Amino acid sequence: MQQRQLGPRTVSAIGLGGMPMSIEGRPDEARSLATIHAALDAGVTLIDTADAYHLEAGEVGHNERLIAKALKEYGSDTSDVVVATKGGHLRPGDGSWTQDGTPEHLLEAAHASAERLGGPIGLYYYHRPDPKVPYADSIGALAQLLEEGTIVLAGVSNASVEQIDIARGILGDKLVAVQNQFSPSHLSTLIEMQHCAQLDITFLPWSPLGGIRGAGALGGRHTVFQEVADARGVSPQQVALAWEMALSELVIPIPGASRPESILDSVKAADLVLTDDELAKLSQ
Repeated sequence: MQQRQLGPRTVSAIGLGGMPMSIEGRPDEARSLATIHAALDAGVTLIDTADAYHLEAGEVGHNERLIAKALKEYGSDTSDVVVATKGGHLRPGDGSWTQDGTPEHLLEAAHASAERLGGPIGLYYYHRPDPKVPYADSIGALAQLLEEGTIVLAGVSNASVEQIDIARGILGDKLVAVQNQFSPSHLSTLIEMQHCAQLDITFLPWSPLGGIRGAGALGGRHTVFQEVADARGVSPQQVALAWEMALSELVIPIPGASRPESILDSVKAADLVLTDDELAKLSQ
């Protein structure tokens, strides 16, 4: 699989999003572990999670524990795998989402995530801005986590251009990643992607195939992706991921998966090279 830069680290050009394995409709643990192991077998070296990827209020960190177990039980060396997790977004257990961007919460959440993952966190994001807390204060917590060694690399998620610049001003070159929603159905964050390219910051689209419900219908909703897929003999999901990677050398999509077949199809996009004509057609 092709590789891409994530700050000082080289990782797979496609990552694995762990969210579908822990929220509504999640599979049993055996299938989730098989999905993670299939990704590792295919050369995936970036796995994305968050402490808020869970269902019930009492199971915060469900997906982090699942990934830690999968890595521990994998039969080969996983030292090159970067696990990225996030803090500051919460699920009370009633299906809703809330925010807590206070430095105190982010420090506590990161320490808990590091314990669940079994060591320093490879990449830690501020998950979602909290309108009640000055953004700079929240990012200051990331700076402290970097300094104390709890996290190795820092990123921000669901961030605007202004917020990216605030984080860059505090963290400098230690801000290596921005994770925002982006897909053929969600193009409004193209401006943040372009801004990251100018700053040499990796941009990681979440829900790059349109989310859990939208991924399967991608070819029907965006027929041009289906047309290119049919001509190439591949899935429209592969075409979408390859198109996103072609937008910038700093883009690493992180499609979610809850079945081995899903991530195995996605990783093939890393080696799918679209022609200039195909890219122009898709970008229209």
